Amino acid sequence: MTLACMALTASAALTASSQTNTPYSMYGYGILGDRATSMQRQMGGVGYAMQNGRQINVMNPASYAAIDSLTFLFDMGANATFVWSKEGDTKENSKGGGLDYVTMQFPLSKYIGASVGLVPVSSVGYAFGNEIHHGTMSNQGSGGINELYLGVGGKYRGFSLGVNFSYDFGTIVNDVYATPINSSNQNKTEHVMRVRDWNVLIGAQYTHPINRDNKMTVGVTYSPKKSLRGKSWVTTQVTNLDQAPDTLSYIKLKDNYEMPTTIGVGLSFAHERVSRWAVEVDYTWQGWKGCKYSQMVDNFGPNPTGQVVFQGMEFNNRQRFAVGGEYTPRIRGNYGQRMVYRLGAYYTDDYLRIQGNDLREYGVTCGFGFPTAEGKTMVNLGFEWKCRQAHPSALIKENYVGINLGVNFNEVWFFKRKIR
Repeated sequence: MTLACMALTASAALTASSQTNTPYSMYGYGILGDRATSMQRQMGGVGYAMQNGRQINVMNPASYAAIDSLTFLFDMGANATFVWSKEGDTKENSKGGGLDYVTMQFPLSKYIGASVGLVPVSSVGYAFGNEIHHGTMSNQGSGGINELYLGVGGKYRGFSLGVNFSYDFGTIVNDVYATPINSSNQNKTEHVMRVRDWNVLIGAQYTHPINRDNKMTVGVTYSPKKSLRGKSWVTTQVTNLDQAPDTLSYIKLKDNYEMPTTIGVGLSFAHERVSRWAVEVDYTWQGWKGCKYSQMVDNFGPNPTGQVVFQGMEFNNRQRFAVGGEYTPRIRGNYGQRMVYRLGAYYTDDYLRIQGNDLREYGVTCGFGFPTAEGKTMVNLGFEWKCRQAHPSALIKENYVGINLGVNFNEVWFFKRKIR
């Protein structure tokens, strides 16, 4: 099993990509992720105060210290989404999904744990078209940014401190096709952003035992504002002619594109005796307003000031509120009693303002944890409904139904068997 997990990790690191499908992803860096695993998404995406030695929590690296000194964890997840969108009287259906993340966690000592994995930072995916004066225009986009991280967390009494060091990489491609009436020539303008950068996430947790069976945990995370590294360029070409693309603009990302300061705070209560339950409330703040996102040409556009106006787009500070919980009726009961039942909800003021309208997102989640025969490995199956639209003008209203599946392998490592 161990060798299989390592092989899956290596292959997933090369192929991991969760496809989104929304026109809103054409703006900025696309639709943002929050490092949540399948289990956490079933609880509304909480995790800053989660301290569970049986599940991996990338949202706060301080949680790595909670792992048992003989335990090895491997978690991978995939998702599928079905979207119903409406713009005026126009309705469309679409779908997306794919491999989402892959993580593993292991102990370094009795008080120190480590984790390594691959999680999404953002995703881009859309395709739509419309008529323009004297022709038609279509837009397509794909790609995203991924995070390959290595983290470590240690604990002393009730305090835990951890840090993730990550390599952020990925390519975002935005294409615009214009086809004149009565012409076979199609003009293609392509904006490519290639990110090759590093980042850091710092986390802390404090657990206070209320009594023998109950505890309270406070968690906080911090990631500093930084300039991105990589390059971006815009090209144009006539697609049906045998000619190389012409480069309209080329720019390095450093000092022209930025990622924001991010702060996360969470509070959880947990109980464990005959039954097991936990509830958590989280708040996330990201300082996107004022972050640089340089324009390059018209519609991708020249912009020496760094003020963001990308096809009517501006950056807003992002806020996310989430609440969730899980419940196991009897830790040592029958199969239905040993299953984990989860429920959650969230609301997000997103980082995009489009044509003077703020983008918002809210949803409810639920899910189940199915223990395997040996009792430690868990199969997590979750469901999500969410709505994404702008305000005060809705622009495009999107309703999502999502299905996420995660498998959390739990193995005993480092166990010295007695020789008889």
